[in-house]
Amino acid sequence: MYDASTNPDGQFPVNMAENNLSWPDLKERIEQAISFKEIPKWVSNYTGMGGSSEFLEAVSSFMSTHLTGCTIKQERILTSAGATAVLELASWILCDDGDAVGIPAPSYPVYSQDFGNKSGLVRHDIVTYEDLINNDGFSNLTIKHLKKARTAVKKSGKKLRLLVLTTPDNPTGCLYTQGQLEKISDWCIKKKVHLLVNELYGLSMIHTNHPDIKDDYKEEMAFTSFAQIMKRKKSGYLHMSYGLSKDLGISGFRMGVIHSFNESFLKAYANLNAPHLVSNLTQWALTDVLSDQDFMSHYIIKNQARLTTNYALVIKYLKKLRIPYLPARGSLFVWLDLSVYMKRNSKKAEHELWQNVYDTTGLLLTPGEGFGHKKRGQFRFVYSFLQRDVLEEGLKRLSNFVNNLS
Repeated sequence: MYDASTNPDGQFPVNMAENNLSWPDLKERIEQAISFKEIPKWVSNYTGMGGSSEFLEAVSSFMSTHLTGCTIKQERILTSAGATAVLELASWILCDDGDAVGIPAPSYPVYSQDFGNKSGLVRHDIVTYEDLINNDGFSNLTIKHLKKARTAVKKSGKKLRLLVLTTPDNPTGCLYTQGQLEKISDWCIKKKVHLLVNELYGLSMIHTNHPDIKDDYKEEMAFTSFAQIMKRKKSGYLHMSYGLSKDLGISGFRMGVIHSFNESFLKAYANLNAPHLVSNLTQWALTDVLSDQDFMSHYIIKNQARLTTNYALVIKYLKKLRIPYLPARGSLFVWLDLSVYMKRNSKKAEHELWQNVYDTTGLLLTPGEGFGHKKRGQFRFVYSFLQRDVLEEGLKRLSNFVNNLS
């Protein structure tokens, strides 16, 4: 790792999908919870298969107040040890081995393992565009894309059983509008395809009115949770996942949530969740923190401001270097295009460029391979892992690299 004083020749791991910007604030509050309060007896005992009642109440209240904009009842949620466990278990219950899961591309590469390792699902990437375009920070997935994907999956002898959307998206940072989600929901219900909307970055939003980035957006639009559509439709085909690893920057705490109105699904999930339970000590500490509404409100505001500052800094440099990118409205990422510096559109050329960037600058980007997009030379840049001064040093080195190639 780069350090201006002790390791000026170090590296910049902008491939790590972690948010370290607000940990000092949260660390202090968690230490208060575990240092000055007596541990209740239930912490040392077995609890419910979806979490203790105290914890579920705190989580449902937190989500209702800060994320969903509508009331989520605690009997409609279950918790597991991380978002990965939630996705893996949910897909294992909803689908059969060999079914296909549709995922708009580019998308998180490890979804392939999340849905494939144990559930046995085959990933079907739904590519909605060929080149980076100024899309105003919105996904351009349409019903036409879904119909085409379903037909292609059927021709391959499989069944499209699950559609997974991430909003804000990883890696593009794009949002799905409520109108868009409404249409997609109706299509999925009609075709009996389970729709799982992952809102893992739902509170990691960018202030699009920031002076350095405002020209990228035609309009401001706040994040609106899929939970509102679920509450209206109450369909057994609609599900939502969430977790605290990104919005609170505590991936090591391992806490994920599934929300559904499907009674059979929730019963099956609880029946199979024992190996994935969140530790009671973690539940107890987080119950105290999440229930502190005043702290959480201020935390979210400050965290979004820090995310915006770092995001705007990256965009400022990309604009100066004329590097194409997709405008993000949330998440922790910038999806950028360095293909102009490749001699050919191939995985090998992309790997060579990725290695050259790392060897020359110390910036470790995430290459596009595995994200499901056809075009090579696109990379994911995480702007929340490094503090601003370190991030800027990395961007200066990227500038020198690009200028030397031009």
